[in-house]
Amino acid sequence: MANAYTSPIPVKKTHLGNALASEWTKIKSVRSTMWTLGIFLALVIGIGLLAAAQTGPEDYADVPFTIPAFFGLMLGQICLITLGVLVTSSEYGTGMIRTTFTASPQRYRVLTAKVVVFFITAFVVSAGSILLVGLATSSMNSGPEAGDVAWAGTVLKGGLYVSLLGVLALAVGSMLRHSAGAITAMLGLVLVPAILPGFLMIWKSTESLAEKMSDYNAINSLAKIFGLDGVDGSHGTPQLVVLVVVTVLALGGAFALLEKRDV
Repeated sequence: MANAYTSPIPVKKTHLGNALASEWTKIKSVRSTMWTLGIFLALVIGIGLLAAAQTGPEDYADVPFTIPAFFGLMLGQICLITLGVLVTSSEYGTGMIRTTFTASPQRYRVLTAKVVVFFITAFVVSAGSILLVGLATSSMNSGPEAGDVAWAGTVLKGGLYVSLLGVLALAVGSMLRHSAGAITAMLGLVLVPAILPGFLMIWKSTESLAEKMSDYNAINSLAKIFGLDGVDGSHGTPQLVVLVVVTVLALGGAFALLEKRDV
């Protein structure tokens, strides 16, 4: 039509980069991010340095210098789980998700951006804190008594494991759309497998289940990654693979429900 209206405002086609920028703005501007990541750093670095101060070079003859970070990660992982849930569920709780989906009708793009931004943030913070504890511990306990155990793998695997737990929590939060319910579900997923084997070992028929649950719960998985129980030489790789598979399946469920539900 000759008289068709043309907007004076240039219209650009949106893409994943726009969604990533939006999610980065959200995650860095809310208080929950600063609080949860701040507490995570305080736990991992603070407890790690306190533990390192109580050790000597001979304690690292056959374990990596990042061992002190493990004790902080046992508690710190709860912070990343909480933040992962809040990244999605908080928008549903406030109703802001309607605005988000109006601005970006491609829902899969929004969830993808949330996953990418959260994972990168969680991995940088977790791997960085483990690295800092490892460097501090090595400087405090260097000597001929200390071994030469490689610990770069614990930085990468440890950061990856707790970050994936956070991504799993993000997927659960997206599916349940309720902060308290999703956090409770994730805490149960982390804590119950660490407690239940003690009861299952009572019966002969459930001993094998108890052993598997004990090997693959979050706390023992981290222990294997840090070499506390790495007698088989796997250094937590099977546990990490299982978590990757579970996280991918949970994300698949989150994406599927995202397209089927109303906001």
